[in-house]
Amino acid sequence: MSELPFPLPSEHIPAGTAAWRSADAAQWSAAAPRRWAHPLGAVLALAVGMVWFVVSAPEEACTTARPCAGSWPNITMTVLALLCLYWVWRQPLLALGGLGTLFAAVLVEADFALSDLGAGGIALLGALGFAVVTVVHRIGSARRQRTLAEAAAGEVRHQLPHGSGDFKRGRLSLVVGVLLLAVSAFALWRALDVVSGYEDRAAGATRVSAKVVGVDAVDVDVSTLVVEARDGQRRHTLDTVFPEDYPVGTSVDLVVDGDWVRLVAEPYDIFDWELLLVLSSVPGLAFLLNGVTGHLRARSLNGRALPALRVLVHEGEEDARTYVYAADDLAAERPLLTFHSLYATEAGRLPDDEARVETAEEESERFDALLASGKNPPLREAVLLGAPYAGAEVAFLAPEPTGKTEQVDVERSVTPVRPYAPGPLSPKAYVRAKAPGQQPVRRRARRRPVREVADGMRPTTAPRSWTADGGSRGVGVFLLVVQGITLAQLLDGDWSWYKVLALLALPFFITIVATALNWRLTADRGGVWVRGGWRVRHVRWERIAGVRHAHDTVEISISGSRDEIELMPVSAGWFQRRLGKGSAAVDATEALRAMLHYPELRPTEDAESRDQGAPLGPVIAGFTLVWAAAVLLL
Repeated sequence: MSELPFPLPSEHIPAGTAAWRSADAAQWSAAAPRRWAHPLGAVLALAVGMVWFVVSAPEEACTTARPCAGSWPNITMTVLALLCLYWVWRQPLLALGGLGTLFAAVLVEADFALSDLGAGGIALLGALGFAVVTVVHRIGSARRQRTLAEAAAGEVRHQLPHGSGDFKRGRLSLVVGVLLLAVSAFALWRALDVVSGYEDRAAGATRVSAKVVGVDAVDVDVSTLVVEARDGQRRHTLDTVFPEDYPVGTSVDLVVDGDWVRLVAEPYDIFDWELLLVLSSVPGLAFLLNGVTGHLRARSLNGRALPALRVLVHEGEEDARTYVYAADDLAAERPLLTFHSLYATEAGRLPDDEARVETAEEESERFDALLASGKNPPLREAVLLGAPYAGAEVAFLAPEPTGKTEQVDVERSVTPVRPYAPGPLSPKAYVRAKAPGQQPVRRRARRRPVREVADGMRPTTAPRSWTADGGSRGVGVFLLVVQGITLAQLLDGDWSWYKVLALLALPFFITIVATALNWRLTADRGGVWVRGGWRVRHVRWERIAGVRHAHDTVEISISGSRDEIELMPVSAGWFQRRLGKGSAAVDATEALRAMLHYPELRPTEDAESRDQGAPLGPVIAGFTLVWAAAVLLL
């Protein structure tokens, strides 16, 4: 393969488009946010400050004057605080408004007296201030990068190619956000219904003064108070969540309506509905605003003139990201920015290439053939449309990555532009030449080329198998212990909506435990046997479109179908890599990919039942039922 990038046909390069040279690109990179402004530091500081503030806040007893009832301002601030943790990472502009609101709320809570805040309040204000500084710095850096990119592009502006302006963004986020907020609305309605029901009945009830004569602990969540009216005529028994607030001899106020008795200090309990409201509204608002932001960003590219820059692009093999380089960085030594992208049109090609459009399956096959030859996806010349900066939306034109330069892709970003920061997940392309004038040397990719794997394999007669290794079984054992502890907690005490939801998720949890402990892949003459959590499936070689390992998951794509067979989790990748250990899942993926492209490496015999094995899901399910029965009986 030539080290030169695949050229973009001149007829697809807009007139007057400037090349983004390394000198200009270096200034752009230098304007990126500094390391101290990385959102991780701000998020951790905020999390610590929030926890400290809550833990150090004095506990106030429930009284008639200050009842322990739902506090909508506190719930609102809780939702906003959790959203800010996410916005600081992904939405700096929204984070700025949220952080300012939290800062003001903390000061108002203390009546603007810092001495009344305590250590936790001071820590939270400091964390909020630090987060604001980092967010302002990131916003300023993005503005400077945009200015530099527009200056490098010059005065020439171009619109997106015809047919690529109907690209839709944010629809899935909007749908998910609306569904979650519908759950929030239901939780709010139920909470308000409980409150209004209490207020209506309390309005017609009798108010009685009484004295606590006994406290009996029922369980860890609820205790029973025995109270006697001051006139000594009647005793009442009622539940309380805070028995420590009512020692024997304490005076309490009651509202009594026949057999209906409530403490004025504890009028109602809507904690479950408040929890559901918080748990649904936080991701619901995050998804909704992400969808709106994505839609607005996508529209910002449509129908208007955009800066255009000639660059080089490269697509990573493992993470499917697009990496952008300066136009004269032929050795791809310094990535400038990265983002995920999708085709801007349904076919992915420019309209004048429709006669030569191939199906996604054909393109996938040719791309796999390129990998089978031992070559990495190549550098490609491209035209970047839209000023790049941290958080921007861009599009680009480039020849397809398989060498047919007469076909041109139009792709648009589906994640915000991110200035590239060197790290362990650097792109799998090229490295710096050893000496001036020497040809660049390709670095060994984390995903080894198929040809390299095939060269190290020998034909075999017997079926080949790979099964869960120590890392995978360690994950399975850990999850099994967590499952047992969680199940014991769920079955203890009264039922609530979140316990029901957790039990409904139990089959999924059993599946991942059984998979981690007992997964197996077996290749034989006819295809691949896949043993998951509940069953063993056989996929014939001619139906397998590809095999991939990513994020501790093995994915087998089925030709002619959108369905995939997934095994997850199959390793403890993060720990195994740092311990220098190999992974059976990675070995299996590489070997299966090699056998897929080189049929002569496939076994010549069929697998027997003992090679396929039996799934562990039914056994784990039986163990779970026995454990549940033991918890309930004992």
